[in-house]
Order: sequence, then structure tokens, then C-alpha cells
Amino acid sequence: MTLRRVNGVLLGLLAVAILIIVHRNLLNLSDFLDRENPDDGQILPFEAELSPGVRQMTERKRDEIPVLITATEDRLGAVIVAMNSVSRNSKANVVFTIVTLNDTVDHLKAWISKTTLKNVKYKIVIFQPELLNGKISKDPKMLEAAKPLTFARFYLPMYIPEVEKAIYLDDDVVVQGDIQELYEINLKPGHAAAFSDDCDSASAKGIVRGAGNQNNYMGFLDFKKEAIKKLRMKANTCSFNPGVIVANLTEWKNQNITQRLERWMERNSREDLYSNTLAESITTPPLLIVFYKRHSSINPMWHVRHLGITGAGNRYSPQYVRTAKLLHWNGHYKPWGRTSSFSDVWDQWFIPDPTGKFHPVRRHTD
Repeated sequence: MTLRRVNGVLLGLLAVAILIIVHRNLLNLSDFLDRENPDDGQILPFEAELSPGVRQMTERKRDEIPVLITATEDRLGAVIVAMNSVSRNSKANVVFTIVTLNDTVDHLKAWISKTTLKNVKYKIVIFQPELLNGKISKDPKMLEAAKPLTFARFYLPMYIPEVEKAIYLDDDVVVQGDIQELYEINLKPGHAAAFSDDCDSASAKGIVRGAGNQNNYMGFLDFKKEAIKKLRMKANTCSFNPGVIVANLTEWKNQNITQRLERWMERNSREDLYSNTLAESITTPPLLIVFYKRHSSINPMWHVRHLGITGAGNRYSPQYVRTAKLLHWNGHYKPWGRTSSFSDVWDQWFIPDPTGKFHPVRRHTD
């Protein structure tokens, strides 16, 4: 073999060796990046457990309707009713995301798996209360309003990161219409969410005023505070109820809605911007600020509310309640607890707890 051929062979072997080294380094770099930057840098504040119906899914199908709802141990029967009413009144491909705390998971899974709900698609998400550190007041008077799961709606894109649109429901609802109709409402360009305005019906106005609350921004925000004054919002602007939300999650993320809501929570914890207002809510005010004149509207029949407020039964006729697409028992009187209006409608969707832990309590007054 000539010297020229030997040199050629050696150069070839050297080139192969270099390619092997480069290839290995690229693989190691890829592994390093995967470890350092999972999910494009997004650290999800929850753990998830999927039902058999969704466990094998690698990507969400276009025809799925994501519905997020929260589940607390003392109100677990409400979640069951809401899920049952949604699934039985629609042929749509609904997938529930249930946000809860660790102490409720086993009870929730048992209730679903041992009843007719075992065929629904769902995933369970564990809420991390640490998210709220420094963002809510520690005033003992506000502990009831400051329950962690009431803020789950602020973090919608974190719980369902793979979808562009989703529905949020409070647990104290009954859905009598096809949820697909609600899902398909059109949001205006640039709007991240749609809500039901508190001025959308005469009956709603009457109930709110009769209960001592208000249906405008004045009832939720302290307009004497300098931080609120600087926003130049009109105090008589119609407020909205965030118990039902249709969200464009792409816009939500693009507009940094979650971070903006958190900033107002932090400011209120320092400056008391709305904690002592007439409505006594600390969940709605940040949403009112962030979505001021930048939200779409939901058809009033898709959010007939105030059923948990004294006197609702005198203002809504049984015929009106039957034709409503969604009923909401917001207020102090829940249909599974103290006497409330139209609790018989709620009872139609209740599935008894197979563990025997939860029982609706009917406290009738003389």
C-alpha cells in the first residue's frame, strides 16, 4: 500500500471518529436541554391523574370540549351534580379537568368510579396553595372567601396547556343545555374571556339589589383608593359574574392575564383595594380590573344565577328555570345544604355517594 493510500485511510478514520464524537455531544446536549427546559420552560403547579378514557391520549382532539371545575371535600356532591348534568345533556366529547386538593382525591375517584360517571373523561389536578403566598390577605374575616380553590380560574392555561379554548364552571351549577352551544360562542377579536354581565336581565338586577349587593364596579372596588382612581374606570360600569367563563387561552397567555391578576391580588393584600367592599369578594375584583371593557358576553340563559340568594324563588318562575340552559346557586343558600330555591332541580342530577360520606342536608324553616 502506498504512502498516499495510507494517509487517505487514516484521514478517513479520523473523520469518522470526529463525527462520532460530535454526534454523542449533540445527544448529550439535547438530554441536558430536556432536563433544564421541560415543557418549554413552563413549570406546572400541579400533579395530574388521568381517567382511563384519556390516559392514552398524546394530543387533544379538535372535537373535545375542555371543562374545568374545582372540587372541595365539603362540596363534593356539587361537583358530581355539575358533571352529571353536563355529560347527560350533551353528546359532545367533553373532557373534565377537576382541580382539587390532596385530601379529596381518593373520595372523588371512588365516587366517580363506582357510579354512572365512570364513563366520563376526566383528569384530576392537584392545586398547590403555595401559588397564593403573598397574594391574599391573612385577615381571619376573609378566610372563607380566600379558600385556595376559588382562585383556580386564574390559572386556566396552566391546567389545560394544550388547548386554545376552554370552559370554567363553578361547582354550584346545573347545566340543562348542550355544553357545546356554550363552547361555540364567538369571542370578539382580542378578548381572552366571555362572562355574563350583571346587567343582562331585569330579574338578575332585582335579585342583586334585593340582596343588598350591587351589579356594578362600585360594589366590588374601593374607588376612594388611589390605585383604583388611577385606572379611570367608571364606577357605574356593569360588573360580571365569573362563575361561568368561556376562555380563549391563546389570548389569555398572550396578554399575560394570570400574571396581571396576581399583581392585583398582591396589591390588595398590601393596600386593601377591595376586601371591605359591599360584595365581600376577593376573587371577582381582580377579574373586573383586568377585563374592564375587554371581555365578550355570554347569553343570559347560559348563566341564570342568584338562586342561592334569599327571594330567588319569588323572582324566577318555574317555567323560566326549566328553560334556562345553566342554573347557578351563587349566594349563601346552596341546594345541598340550607333551604334554597329550586333545590328539587338540583336533586334530579345528584348521584348518591357510594362511600356514604356526603349527604344533602335539608334544613326547612317553619
